Amino acid sequence: MKLKLFIGIAIVVIVAGGLATVKALQIKTLIAAGAAYVPPPETIATVVVREEKWPNTLTAVGSVSAAQGVIVSPEIAGPVKEIAFESGATVKQGDLLVKLDTSSEEAQLRAAEAQVELAQLNAERTRQLRTDKTVSQAELDTAEATLKQFRANADAIRAVIEKKTIRAPFAGRLGIRLVNLGELLDAGKGIVSLQALVPVFVDFSLPQQDLAQLQTGLPVRVVSDSYPSNAFSGELAAINPDLDTATRSVRVRAKFENADQLLRPGMFVRVEIILPDGKSVLAIPSTAILSAPFGDSVFVLTPEVKDGKTNLVAQQKFIRAGRTRGDFVDVETGLNAGDRVASAGVFKLRSGASVQENNEDTPKPSQTPKPGDS
Repeated sequence: MKLKLFIGIAIVVIVAGGLATVKALQIKTLIAAGAAYVPPPETIATVVVREEKWPNTLTAVGSVSAAQGVIVSPEIAGPVKEIAFESGATVKQGDLLVKLDTSSEEAQLRAAEAQVELAQLNAERTRQLRTDKTVSQAELDTAEATLKQFRANADAIRAVIEKKTIRAPFAGRLGIRLVNLGELLDAGKGIVSLQALVPVFVDFSLPQQDLAQLQTGLPVRVVSDSYPSNAFSGELAAINPDLDTATRSVRVRAKFENADQLLRPGMFVRVEIILPDGKSVLAIPSTAILSAPFGDSVFVLTPEVKDGKTNLVAQQKFIRAGRTRGDFVDVETGLNAGDRVASAGVFKLRSGASVQENNEDTPKPSQTPKPGDS
């Protein structure tokens, strides 16, 4: 009985030992395989850091205003008798827009003209009598003064009629009609907006630190969200002589010919003043920058020879980014011209990672991007 128990225990020990030996060999093999494992290289897009000449610019946001713009309104109240324009029409200076009822003034004018005719006859008769010494000089003076008074009365009525005939004060484009036929207009009530769209101005402000760099005639470029693919060119037309005491900024105005009339009064635009002196920069695509709370960084790619093969290895470097221009960013410190950096896929890299290039499927960056759908 004891012999059988001993034999059973021995068999269990031998089996357990064999299993432990096998498992130890498996674990050792896995550890060796893990140590020898080399992850496959990450596929990324790359770009070479290049030195470029960027124009030195001042940027701001501004608002478009017409060279001349007004809400046409009557000076004298009266009912609308005639509307001679269509909403959105282009008019010339002096074109009739609205005519108010002038029937009462026209009747008064006929009476005044009759008085003028009678006074003129009396004045001429009195002059003849004065020549013959029949009447006194005082009577002649009275007759001539009466004629002048009646003429002034007639001119005053004509002025009222003219004020009730509302014409375009300058050439431009009309807005939406704000009155209806037969409506009783009060003095000063708006009839229609009239804007001269050629040329237009863009007004904006710049901090006082930029005042020394400003001069009239500098080229100005603006972009509007209404036409994201268009850049409108103009020039600096005027600089305010005084500064805003609250913001310490100077008011500036740029002039644009606006021949196609795309810029409209009240439109918001982004402004860029191009200064005469350019600046040399190290430019990289903005997609190459990995932003983090502790700073911006890029992955610089360097060749490394291993087992007779040359591979590209990524090394993280911290940089200081400056101005942006389109899809590019100016790197002020951290890189040198000629460095090759990862421009796409940087989120999956780490220092020491092996990479391979594939620039075929990556969109090309541009200083003047024109997205098809923005």
